[in-house]
Order: sequence, then structure tokens, then C-alpha cells
Amino acid sequence: MDRIADVWGPRTPHGRGADWPARVDQQLADGVSESDVDRWVPSACVLCSNGCGCDIAVKDGKIVGVRGRAEDLVNRGRLGPKGLFGSWQAHGKERLTRPLVRRGGELVETGWDTAMDLVVRQSRRLLEEIGPLSHGFYTSGQLFLEEYYTLGVIGKAGIGTPHMDGNTRLCTATAAAALKETFGADGQPACHTDIDLCDALFLYGHNMAATQTVMWARVLDRIEGPDRPRVVVVDPRTTPAAEAADVHLAPLPGTNQALMNGLLRAVIANGWVDHDYVSHHTLGFDELKATVEPYTPQHVAEICRVSPAGLLRAAEIFGTSQRVLSTVLQGFYQSHQATAASCQVNNLHLLRGLIGKPGSGVLQMNGQPTAQNTREAGADGDLPGFRNWDNPDHVEELARLWNVDPLTIPHWAPPTHAMQIWRYAEQGSIMFLWISATNPAVSLPELARIRRILRQDDLFVVAQDAFRTETTELADVVLPAAMWGEKTGTFTNLSRVVHLSEQAVAPPGEARSDLDIFLDYARRMDFRDRDGDPLIKWTDAEGAFKAWQECSRGRPCDYTDLSYDKLRGSGIPWGGERLYTDSVFPTHADYCEDYGHDLLTGASTTPTDYKARRPDGRAFLKAAEYTPPPEVPSDDYPFIGTTGRSVYHFHTRTKTKRAPELQKAAPQPWVEISASDAADLGVAEGDLVRVESSRGGVEVPVRIGRCRDGVVFLPFHYGFQAANELTHTEWDPVSKQPLYKLSAVRIRKV
Repeated sequence: MDRIADVWGPRTPHGRGADWPARVDQQLADGVSESDVDRWVPSACVLCSNGCGCDIAVKDGKIVGVRGRAEDLVNRGRLGPKGLFGSWQAHGKERLTRPLVRRGGELVETGWDTAMDLVVRQSRRLLEEIGPLSHGFYTSGQLFLEEYYTLGVIGKAGIGTPHMDGNTRLCTATAAAALKETFGADGQPACHTDIDLCDALFLYGHNMAATQTVMWARVLDRIEGPDRPRVVVVDPRTTPAAEAADVHLAPLPGTNQALMNGLLRAVIANGWVDHDYVSHHTLGFDELKATVEPYTPQHVAEICRVSPAGLLRAAEIFGTSQRVLSTVLQGFYQSHQATAASCQVNNLHLLRGLIGKPGSGVLQMNGQPTAQNTREAGADGDLPGFRNWDNPDHVEELARLWNVDPLTIPHWAPPTHAMQIWRYAEQGSIMFLWISATNPAVSLPELARIRRILRQDDLFVVAQDAFRTETTELADVVLPAAMWGEKTGTFTNLSRVVHLSEQAVAPPGEARSDLDIFLDYARRMDFRDRDGDPLIKWTDAEGAFKAWQECSRGRPCDYTDLSYDKLRGSGIPWGGERLYTDSVFPTHADYCEDYGHDLLTGASTTPTDYKARRPDGRAFLKAAEYTPPPEVPSDDYPFIGTTGRSVYHFHTRTKTKRAPELQKAAPQPWVEISASDAADLGVAEGDLVRVESSRGGVEVPVRIGRCRDGVVFLPFHYGFQAANELTHTEWDPVSKQPLYKLSAVRIRKV
């Protein structure tokens, strides 16, 4: 079967409540058969947030293919095109095998001692002369939990800098923010099995058919089986998911909050509310009801340009179905009022009491395979273990665990989010920036600005990667890192399922695992605890995992019931299959991860105000009015530009462009416009056009279809012709996630 042409593979229909049938997908290198494989090493795919269980094929010390694992609860043996081809084919191509340092303006190979001595010398000098605020760390959603936790301890207890975040800020920071605002802590309430049990499925800004292909295959199998669920898709494009939907709502980008307020109003007005559940398990119903009252179908239609009948039909499906599963992703997260709109999805489920029950719940999706671990382990703007920055007892807990002075842990102000880290680097206060496993020279907004920052003479840049990228070419030191399959560690997918990925082969040349690089840095910096012992007391991945277990003990993301031995064979979710089955939420003031914010301004709720509400296990129904987006079309820039992904590529194509099948399927960027807009512009399929915003432009061929009138779409994967040449440096006030979906652009034929 051609899995490039048939992205989701053959159907295995099943009815509601039936087990999803197994279907094992496999891809081996040309000339290699199953009998040639020396051994199969258990792992899980790292090319989307689904985290499909798989086995790595090894022959003669090299990775030669991959197959899905039939018993895994996430994928039941299936793999998507990125997993089948992109997960392993890049390993032997164009790898970084020795460190690089910049001399005379050029990157030249050197040894580890030379490279690390330079890194440590710069780090020590800046710490002595300026202090911890001179250091910033910008990481990924690609590393393992053990690596994130080690990095988090180094940054927060070794150096003491609040400037730690990663590219997960760009894709799923709003997922964490929305969960904290509503439920008191991060952690997805629902699970994959709820797809098999639901009567209705709502996809909010989530092009599941392209971003989580195996998950969509599961949905297709329900759609083609008996007792099919009704499907509602909210997306300005007519994606394959939208084509399969019973109701497709295509709001103008930037108007999601108005649409959600309209859905909530319709559910309340029609009496589809479980008032007993709301009164016992939530706070804020009266304010929510008053806030959404003006959002009649006609008013919402004027703002969003959607059909009033379609809005009411979607509300009826939500209000009358017994089991509803909702998923949310970038169409909400990277747009205006991101956290506010995502919270309204939570609100819909709370109004009907459809949370923590089989077939019902919310998946505030992740975009990357290990984004959940970044948030859990504290390598981003969160404290490890879902602890609360504003709770002195939580900071004291970490200080005791790490045996450091609590004042070392930077908690005097909110942690520095990624967009602010780059602004501080631009302004010169951050002078040491360590980038690991990510390519911000393609993925961040307003790329011309990012390139200027990376080139600044007073910014020392360390880039840690497996390949040379647009970012490594602007670094002062480049550290060669091992990839998936070349190291051991755990990672947690979008539904809290933890997989163990065991080392299958040795990394090439002198490349090292990210864990070993961080441990080496900590040793050379001689970070110590209060007793003069090494701050980092572990030396391998399993030791780091055990240290993390102690950090997570008693917290919402408690890993103490897991172990490497238990994780061999299949994934296991922390917290059980579903969260909140007892309708008790982690909102108690002594336990919660965050005291919350005003959804419109981002202003923090004070501990005193939070405690005065006495949530004590009840969830918050947080309301917000719709406000117009910060950038709208004009005479000079008449279109709304939005960004997204191709089904064949992941992020900046660092790995997937090295898989011939994937690169051939999507070799270059494009712009997608509606047929009506194409006619008005006088352009045909394949014509070369220039798409410009006030920040930059790209020249790409035209594809006609899928977009609604007035909206154009560009993929963000392609360096130097990336959609992010056009995007702007604005972010959501609560989650601080950039607004990639809202750029005013113009188009002219080249």
C-alpha cells in the first residue's frame, strides 16, 4: 500500500463501545525483510503528539525501519506517514558528528573539551559579572522527560534564572493555560479510548487529519462503523476533517471567542445544562450566563461570518448527545483570545457534566510528542511537578528536594515566556542563550527579526541539534546531539500516556545524548547543593527518571507508580485512564498549579482573591467577552493570512525533509486561496505569487481550494520561504502563545 497516497491506511470499522481492531503498519529499508532484522527495540513515534507505540528495526548496528505495536493502547499497531518514513530515515544523513565553534566568522569542527570549555567560560564569566539573568534557555518538545528535568534543575537551582522556555510556547502553551484556568492544574482529562465511546466529536481549530493522522484513522473507523458519532469541525479551511463533518463552522480567523460564546448561549438558552452538576462542581455560572447572553446566532454570524443555522445545529449536537469528546489545537491556540476561547470548550463540558466519564471529556491537544514533559518537568515557564510559582510552600518543597536555598529558585516574578526571552536577547540583557533541539530561525514569528537577534555580537548562542539547521548556522557553538533511537528515555503523549524509548543504536561519531550534554555542563560548572555535594546526583536516564519520580510525588502528575520495567512493552497513562472521574478538581488553594488570570488582560489573580473564592475542588467557569483581533485586513493588506502544517512534514522539516518519500510528497511551500479570490486576483493553480505582510514576504505557487474567501493559508515548515516571514510578534495575554493565525497580507502575481 502506498501510504503517501493513502495517508490513513485501510479502514477497520468498529461500533461504539467495541475495541479498536489492531492493524500493524511496518516500513523497512529497501532490500531488508523481516527475517533480516537482528532485533526490534521498543519505543514510540516522536513525529506528532499522538506518541504511537512502535518497535525500531535494527540490522548490523543500524536502524533499518519501524513497525507499530499492536498491543499499544494509543495506536493499536498503526503508524502515519511521518512515523513510517520520517522517524528513522534521517538518522544516517547529514548528521552533526563533532562539535562546531565559530572562528573568523565560520563554524569549524573541534573536540568536546574545546567546545564545552568555551561554553563554560562564557557562562561563568557572565554569572560572575552580571548574574543569572544573563542566561536564557530555549528548548523543545522533542527531548525526553529525563533531559527536561535535568535541564530544569540546572536552570532553576544551578543558575537560578527565570529565563527558561521552549518552542512548546509556540504550539501548546494555551493547552496548559486553559487547563490551569478551568481545572486548577495541567493534565488532559480525556483519553484516546473516548473516541471509541463518544456519540459526538467536536474538533476546535484542530486539523486532526493532518496533524495526528493515526488519531484521525481511529475517527474514520468510527465514522464508517455502526453507531457513528456526529462530528462538528470549527476551521476556516475545508480540511479533510471538515469534509467528513456533519457540521462545519468556518469562522473568520480571530473570532473564535465570539463563536464559543454563541455556542454556550445556545446550550444555556435551550436548557441543555446539568444544573445539579454545575451547582455542586463549578463556580461562575451566573457570570458566564450574563457574559454570553448578547451572543445570539445573528450577532455571532455578523462577527464570525458563519451560518446561524449551522451554529444552532452544532449547539444542538453538543447539548443533546450523551457522550461528547472535544479536541482543541492550533486554530484556537495560535489565534486571538486563545486561552479565553479554549476555556469555553471546557465550559461547555462542565455545563453538561461531561467530564471524566467514558466517551466524554476534553483533549486540549499538544502539538509535539514530548510537550507534556516540558511542562511537567519544568524546562519551560512552569515549576516541576505542576507546582505553583506563587505558592511559597511549593517553592520550599523544591528547595528541600534539591537541597538548595529557596531564594536560588527564581520565584520573585512570573517566569519569562519564550517571546519575552527573545525580546530580552534583543535588548541585550540576556547575553547567553542555549537552544536545544529546535530551529527558531524558522519557527518563531517575524523571522527577519529573529535572524537579527541571533547575529548580535553581544549574544553568545549555543545550539544543540542532530543536524545543521538555519539556527545552527547563526550559533557560536554547535553541539552534536543523539536522536530518538540513539538514547534511552521516557516521554508522555497528549493523553498522558508514558512510553519508554530504549536505545537501539549508538549515535554517530562523537554525538551525545542531550542528557549527557546537560550532565557534562553541570559537572564542568560544578553546581553544588547546600551540603557541598553535586546538585545533579544522577548519571544516567533511569537515575534521572527516579529523581523525577520523587519530584512528582503527591502532585497531579505523580509518576511514582511507574518504572522502566513497567513501561517495557506498552504505554501507561499517569493519573489513570481519565482524570476527574470523581468530579473533584485540583483547585484547592494549597494544591493548585496556578491562581488564574483575567482572560482579557492576563492580569494575575492574587492568592488572597483566589482563596476568597474557596474553590476547594470545584472547577471554574471562566467567561470573557469577544474583542476584535489586533490585526485586521486593510486596503493595503486585504487578506487574513493563517499558517499550519502539511500532513507530510513536521515543524521545520529537520527530520522529515530527509525522508525521500515525504520530501517528494511536499517538496516546496505554497499559498492556498479560495476559488473566488483566485478569480479576482487573476491567478490559476500553480501560478507564482508574492505574499506580503508589513513584515516580509515570500514567493510561492498557488493552490486553489479549501480556504474560505478572504483567508489565505501558508505552511510554516520551509526555511526562507516560511509563513513566519509574514507573522507578527503578538501573543495571547494569558498563555503568551504567538498569534500565528492572524497576519494581514496582500497577494500579487509574479
